[in-house]
Amino acid sequence: MTALRTPLPSPWGALPGRLDRLLLGFSAYLLPLLLGLLTLLALSQWPREFSESSPAALDLRRLEHLSSQPSPGLRALLSQQATAKAHDTRLSEQPQWLQLVVPPATPWLEFPSRHLQALRCWDAETGTLLGQADRRGQTGALEALKAGFALHLQPSQAGRELMCQAQAAGPARLQVLAWQEAALQDSVLQFHHAAGLLDGGLTLLAAFLFISALINRNTSYSVFAVWLVLNLRMAALSAGWDAQWFGHQVPLEWLYPLRQATMALYYLSTYALFRSFFREELQRVGAGPLLQLAQWSCVPLLLAALTLPYSQFLPLMWVCTALGVGVLVHYLARILWVTRSQVALWYAASLAITLGAGLAEVLAAAFGLRAFSGIGNSVTAALSSSLLASLSVAAQMKQAQDARRAAQGKLEQTFSALPIGLFTLNLRGQFLAANPALQQMLGSQVLEPGANDFQRHFEPGSWVRLHERLYASPQVEMELNNQGERRFLVRAALSQDRIEGSLQDVTERSRAAENLHFLAHSDTLTRVLNRRGIEARLDEALKALLPGDTLCLAYLDLDRFKLINDLYGHSAGDAVLQQVCARVQGVLVEPMQFGRVGGDEFLIVMAGIRTPLARLIAQGVVGCIGNSPYRIDERAFHVRGSVGLVEIPAGTPIKDAIARADRACREAKGKPQSEGLVVFERDSPAQQEHEAEMKLVALLSAGEEIQGLHLAMQPIMSLLQPRGSLNFEVLLRMHDGAGRPVPTHRLIAAAELSGRMSVIDRWVLQQTLLWIIHHRAELPQLKFVCMNLSGASLNDEHFVEDVFDMLETHIEAAPYLCLEITESVALHDLANTRRFISQVRQIGAKVALDDFGAGYTSFSYLKELPGDLLKIDGSFIVSMNQHPANIAIVEAIVSLARNLGMKTVAEWAEDAETVETLAEIGVDYVQGFAVARPQSPQELLKLRSAADLIDDEALHAFIQRVETGGAVTGMFVGSSPGLLRQ
Repeated sequence: MTALRTPLPSPWGALPGRLDRLLLGFSAYLLPLLLGLLTLLALSQWPREFSESSPAALDLRRLEHLSSQPSPGLRALLSQQATAKAHDTRLSEQPQWLQLVVPPATPWLEFPSRHLQALRCWDAETGTLLGQADRRGQTGALEALKAGFALHLQPSQAGRELMCQAQAAGPARLQVLAWQEAALQDSVLQFHHAAGLLDGGLTLLAAFLFISALINRNTSYSVFAVWLVLNLRMAALSAGWDAQWFGHQVPLEWLYPLRQATMALYYLSTYALFRSFFREELQRVGAGPLLQLAQWSCVPLLLAALTLPYSQFLPLMWVCTALGVGVLVHYLARILWVTRSQVALWYAASLAITLGAGLAEVLAAAFGLRAFSGIGNSVTAALSSSLLASLSVAAQMKQAQDARRAAQGKLEQTFSALPIGLFTLNLRGQFLAANPALQQMLGSQVLEPGANDFQRHFEPGSWVRLHERLYASPQVEMELNNQGERRFLVRAALSQDRIEGSLQDVTERSRAAENLHFLAHSDTLTRVLNRRGIEARLDEALKALLPGDTLCLAYLDLDRFKLINDLYGHSAGDAVLQQVCARVQGVLVEPMQFGRVGGDEFLIVMAGIRTPLARLIAQGVVGCIGNSPYRIDERAFHVRGSVGLVEIPAGTPIKDAIARADRACREAKGKPQSEGLVVFERDSPAQQEHEAEMKLVALLSAGEEIQGLHLAMQPIMSLLQPRGSLNFEVLLRMHDGAGRPVPTHRLIAAAELSGRMSVIDRWVLQQTLLWIIHHRAELPQLKFVCMNLSGASLNDEHFVEDVFDMLETHIEAAPYLCLEITESVALHDLANTRRFISQVRQIGAKVALDDFGAGYTSFSYLKELPGDLLKIDGSFIVSMNQHPANIAIVEAIVSLARNLGMKTVAEWAEDAETVETLAEIGVDYVQGFAVARPQSPQELLKLRSAADLIDDEALHAFIQRVETGGAVTGMFVGSSPGLLRQ
């Protein structure tokens, strides 16, 4: 067998790569070096394109005089003036007369000042006008040349005396230069060449930076580009070619306003550039109000540039420039000292050249210190400062690039170390990048061709969903299943032509959330929505209604379900409930929602369904429930249902909507079983009841004194000594203006909606305390009077303070008062409730916990609240003999209360059997229609005990047995004396 040999690599295989690297290195490093060396050689060794001949400055006599024409007298005055090579006007705008002698062989005389506005020259001996010129035009031998003017002379004029009138604006320096023809031509060419060099170089650099600023969205580069253009104009102004704008002549009426605006804007942009470049550094060195004040000075300077004449603007500009230089130098020095920043170093060099050249201009113009004017050539200063500023930008770019590289390195480390999967997709749904965590989730081959499709790793349609949602929203969060049983949370964002995202395994969290959501919103027995879940769906449907729209709500109650529980046990009842829910769900369609709100009560939310169709569906529900028996093992049961169907308008509270449907259902239960359906439409009595409630809300909301309130009192009978005491609960009643009674539930609901519940509670408490004080002598067996406080009132700090004030004011009545607090209110703020109970008991009053057992946390919170009475929720009492579980619950509550030293009161006792059962369990007090209905206060004054009102023979017999000691054995075993023991 021949062994396979690995071929040796060819030496020619790496040659193309090496050659590419060599050419790149030559272009990037060696070629720039060669070009730089060649430039240095040209500047130092090669001859210049233009001759370097210097013109001769002629001796001048100057006189400021208002004459418009030359005269012998003016010539004589000029002859008396001293001669000088140059004269400064010091901002004077008066006519300046010059006297000079033409040297021999001089064809041209140049008047170079850029501040000259007009010039006229005469032959002093003959008075002949040789020529005149201004910025608009020229005649004769005078013409505009470079920044100033030039006079063309004839050979015959050699040695002749000339008189010239000059008109200047600004700090003009009057000077006359004698040129030869060729040298002058070279000077003109050099002048325009320098202007072109400056315009072209700085404009190209500014354009590059501005484009870079737009691409990178960097305001610093944009400010720098503007500063470069203004720096170009300042250099042009200094050199005398600012009368041009990129080769075009600036109109005279624009020239000086443009000069002033250029100076002011250059001042402003310099500050803006400084603050933009050194934003972080200025924060480090603690830039104070000095810099802010200096920058704000740009505003008045800019206004002055737009309003003041040139001669008045210049002094203001000189002052601002001097102050600005000082401020910038101060902060730049602090930055260099603190940060040692290379950016600051280059910028400092650029600023030094710029400010040095500008300061030299200011000193020369303002004080005539011409020694400073030669510090730097305007062109070289502008180019040098711009170059150094560009180096500062380059250093800043390098810093930013280094920071990006460092950040990129950290991101790459984080990318690899994060336990959450990170990925990059292209727009075709293929993985381009994945960190190790993602590869662990989806497999190490996720980046390999053929295995890198997003769709391959997740449920069908997942890529289409992600793609569509990304184009609808810039950021997407969604959960997806993989091909197995795992569930992932995907977060993705569209970034240009890529999709960046993360992947997190949320399988366990999702399962836990689903279980919790199911437990919170679903009934574990029937698998339909529970009360909380169906109320949430109803709330969503009501919120989605438009004004004026309605939805249909059905309330279902099973008619014979309790009988099945009693006869065959709860297991059979549970099975029937499951079959009922299955049948009802078979009738309903999307988007209807079905939920269980009680033992045998259900809600059906029919959003988007009109009443006629809803009626047919409700009839179908009634029919599917009662038309066929329910088979459980070998037994068959017949169950029927009653349905109340109501229209609910938009804006109706959930509780009101359910209560309205419940009323309709109760009415349906009273009809023949063959019908079983009642529909309340908009004009139904239920709707009228709702409207009446709203009218009552409006009445209570008016803020006026509430009329028609009065009290009723329902006796509470002791089961140990039925005739040994007279106790009762105060109940609120109201009649309208016509004397008709207002239903109490309507009054309470309206008071809560209108925010007037605390006002009513104050009235009830005040009336109760006064009634006790006035009639205490007539009630010898009175032990306690219960009064219920609403949750709204107990949450009102002002009301609570008023309660304590009233109790202390009527201290003699306080020991007889027992304030009831409902369980839901007590749980709302346990600490405040405990504090309230403590203060009430310190004053001498008692506290009862009302509706105990209605909430699932009752037993846990009871130990925190030291109440005197425990009023057991009536839902456990009203039919407890039919529900053994209720008996067990009540018995447990009684035992718990007894161990905590509290007395118990059973509400809603409707018959003698219930009273006997309660006595057997050990309940201390009983309240309900079995004892007495609510009475007027006047009727109670005629009684000695609650037992005096009993007219039921069976209950009378029971009371006699209790009084003679014949009660059920063990009825009060373990009871201990307490505050309310009779």
